[in-house]
Amino acid sequence: MAHFAKPENALKRADELINVGQKQDALQALHDLITSKRYRAWQKPLEKIMFKYLELCVDLKRGRFAKDGLIQYRIVCQQVNVSSLEEVIKHFLHLSTEKAEQARSQADALDEALDVDDLEADRKPEDLQLSIVSGEKGKDRSDRELVTPWFKFLWETYRTVLEILRNNSKLEALYAMTAHKAFQFCKQYKRTTEFRRLCEIIRNHLANLNKYRDQRDRPDLSAPESLQLYLDTRFDQLKVATELGLWQEAFRSVEDIYGLMCMVKKTPKSSLLMVYYSKLTEIFWISSSHLYHAYAWFKLFSLQKNFNKNLSQKDLQLIASSVVLAALSVPPFDRAQSASHMELENEKERNLRMANLIGFNLEPKFEGRDMLSRSALLSELVSRGVLSCASQEVKDLFHVLEHEFHPLDLGSKIQPLLEKISKSGGKLSSAPSLPEVQLSQYLPSLEKLATLRLLQQVSKIYQTIRIESLSQLVPFFEFSVVEKISVDAVKNNFVAMKVDHMKGVVIFGNLGIESDGLKDHLAVFAESLNKVRAMLYPVPSKASKLGGIVPNLAETVEKEHKRLLARKSIIEKRKEDQERQQLEMEREEEQKRLKLQKLTEEAEQKRLAAELHERRKQRILREIEEKELEEAQALLEDTEKRMKKGKKKTLLDGEKVTKQTVMARALNEQLKERQEMEKKLQKLAKTMDYLERAKREEAAPLIEAAYQRRLVEEREFYEREQQREVELSRERHESDLKEKNRLSRMLEFKETFQGEVISRRQAEFDRIRTEREERISQMIRARKQERNIKRKQLYYLTTEEERIRKLQEEEEARKREEAEKRKKQEAEHKAKLDKSAETQRQRERELEEKEKKRREEVLKGTDAPPARPAEPTAAPTTAAAPASVAPAPGSGKYVPRFKRQTAEVSGPAAPTQTPPAADSDRWGNRGPPPADDHWGSNRGGPSQKPDRWVPGSRGSDRPSGGDAWRSGEERRSPFGSSRPRPAQR
Repeated sequence: MAHFAKPENALKRADELINVGQKQDALQALHDLITSKRYRAWQKPLEKIMFKYLELCVDLKRGRFAKDGLIQYRIVCQQVNVSSLEEVIKHFLHLSTEKAEQARSQADALDEALDVDDLEADRKPEDLQLSIVSGEKGKDRSDRELVTPWFKFLWETYRTVLEILRNNSKLEALYAMTAHKAFQFCKQYKRTTEFRRLCEIIRNHLANLNKYRDQRDRPDLSAPESLQLYLDTRFDQLKVATELGLWQEAFRSVEDIYGLMCMVKKTPKSSLLMVYYSKLTEIFWISSSHLYHAYAWFKLFSLQKNFNKNLSQKDLQLIASSVVLAALSVPPFDRAQSASHMELENEKERNLRMANLIGFNLEPKFEGRDMLSRSALLSELVSRGVLSCASQEVKDLFHVLEHEFHPLDLGSKIQPLLEKISKSGGKLSSAPSLPEVQLSQYLPSLEKLATLRLLQQVSKIYQTIRIESLSQLVPFFEFSVVEKISVDAVKNNFVAMKVDHMKGVVIFGNLGIESDGLKDHLAVFAESLNKVRAMLYPVPSKASKLGGIVPNLAETVEKEHKRLLARKSIIEKRKEDQERQQLEMEREEEQKRLKLQKLTEEAEQKRLAAELHERRKQRILREIEEKELEEAQALLEDTEKRMKKGKKKTLLDGEKVTKQTVMARALNEQLKERQEMEKKLQKLAKTMDYLERAKREEAAPLIEAAYQRRLVEEREFYEREQQREVELSRERHESDLKEKNRLSRMLEFKETFQGEVISRRQAEFDRIRTEREERISQMIRARKQERNIKRKQLYYLTTEEERIRKLQEEEEARKREEAEKRKKQEAEHKAKLDKSAETQRQRERELEEKEKKRREEVLKGTDAPPARPAEPTAAPTTAAAPASVAPAPGSGKYVPRFKRQTAEVSGPAAPTQTPPAADSDRWGNRGPPPADDHWGSNRGGPSQKPDRWVPGSRGSDRPSGGDAWRSGEERRSPFGSSRPRPAQR
């Protein structure tokens, strides 16, 4: 750690390190200086050091270092120069924002670059492994690596600044400005996670502000300026939350605003209240809280009507229509009727909470659901005149749904009104703070309400109605939707009905569960069951001896057993109830004890706070009195010094000297001195007036005499000067005449010389102009020639490139064509070979079958008695057998393979070897092989065609197994799969 005698030395050292590229060392040196205990007093160089320190922190993205440095600098200049801290923080925000904007301008795809869920979260190990394995080096990755770190640093900067300024009453405006910038950052880049975290940070700051009230520099929320800044911040938070679609956070922002209003016991301005209730309407509509949505609209209507003097009649009518439609959209039944006690308590608490947010104070003796209800709201709208301000179609709709009874044509009456309402709405010109009013959003709720009213009215005049008739009465929905709506209505005891799909009817009934019809039905059902039981288990005709002695013994034993079991269960239940009651009593006692302890602690804290406040107040009063006494003594001494000795007044010993007394006495003395000075000045002015008047009376005749003498002298001087000027003019005229006569002799020579000079200069000018024109013409010809050469070269290059490109394209096309042709030929060749091989195998199998049959016939013939004498000798038979078995190659007959092998093994060697082509020709192809390959690529001419084998042909028309596909230099097996070699050109 380096020690510097002066802070300027550390700044110079940091500049030197930055110049040689060691920014980290420079940052560490400045950090050691700022955190050192030697420099705890504020100096002007420390501000420059902080500027340089924050620049290094931003360049190196060291948010932790920046936070430590700002905390230390706040400690240094908190009580001395807070404006310096403000300038440093503004500079820090400016640097961070500028770097983020530069990174954004360098990256073209910002959306992909900021595709991260949380700016504070580190990169996951799997993401790092995936980026290394995939080798991603594209633009998206470069943008992400460039932009995301700077935006993370900017978000950390906002958090750091808010943390530093959270309890500083002198920098409240900077705190509000930073919060506003952070909100705009979240709004611009759709940072929902950071926005939630930012709202929680600001909420915690306010909570800590109320928790620790004895801090020295704590902001005072009772001050109008501080309260306005905090309210503006909360309203900015509410607006951004609604624009981002974070409705839960928007509702919490509303609660924050309400809590702030309750904390200071002051109501904000009407313009802020209009924004407050307009956002409430959006939040309650999104959450499907139609009742609270209608109450918020009613409050907003009252504010607009009372405080907006520029509100037009059209906008007032549109707002009133929205209020009435919102109230009608509330379901006409209470969902809490069938709820449990716990649910009712929760609903009551929720209603009280929402009523406080909306601004309706509820009395404890009333139920929350009785106060915040649809009927109370509608009666309030009628009594306050809201309905009279609405449009005519809204009034008609209200009367049809709430007061009139039209069970058969309710749908036909409401449908045209709903069509007119759906076309109404728009932006309010005289109320810009309100959102755009769209009455069409209430249509689904109004259609559902109309369906419920129709079912309610139909149930009063019908007991049974067909499903088709009911569907015709409801033109808004299909019957499946009506059935879902009716299920909800039956569940909440709004209407009693059943749907019988087998009969295709809807049955309406009364709402009483314990009705007479239901009781009779159960009694009849019980009697029927008893009859069935008697039929299934009849009473036996002969009773046993024990049964006669003790009648109904089995029933008595069963009853006694059941009674004992019931008594046991009752005893167990009583024990459980006693244990439960004991636990409840213990829990209640514990709660009472904790509550009493909490109340005692709160009372003690209040007493201590009151004593602390009283001591602080007394101390402040004593300090004020001492300060006033010191100022009074100083004023008294100053007054005595300025007063004259003769007028000095001494104070009595028992007189109490205060600042006000001394100031009053000093003012009296100053007033007396001022009056005396004014009298002296008046007397002196009067004396000076008399003296000046006497002087002027004596000087008047002397001034007149001097004036007359001056006139005579001026006249004489004028005449002398006039005479002298005339003489001088005459002398000049005579000298000019003499000069003219002298120069007239040189006039001819002058004209001659002038003509020579002009002719010489003209010739020189013509020569230069001619040279210039020749030079210009040469340049034009050279440039034209150069352009022609360049044009020819360009044409040649273009032509050559076009020719090369065409040759390449032709070559590629030729290669592709040859490749395709070669592939096609190979495929055809392979298919032909496979087909030929299969045909050959089939024929061999047929021949083997025939040979087998022939052998069997021969064997059968040898078993029979000979019909003719045997051969005389065996040698000739043996010699003739090969001849008959293996005929000559040119005989044209087919010889089976096994006979050919027998002939080769047993027969004598042939004197001459058969050519391979003749050996492989098994079908007797006696003709010569084809002259060209089997694809027909005959180079001799177009009239020659390749030999093709046609299935079923015989003799020489069928190609042999060995020579069928040979051409040119190719020699291959009929079952080979290699590519045939074409003939030589």
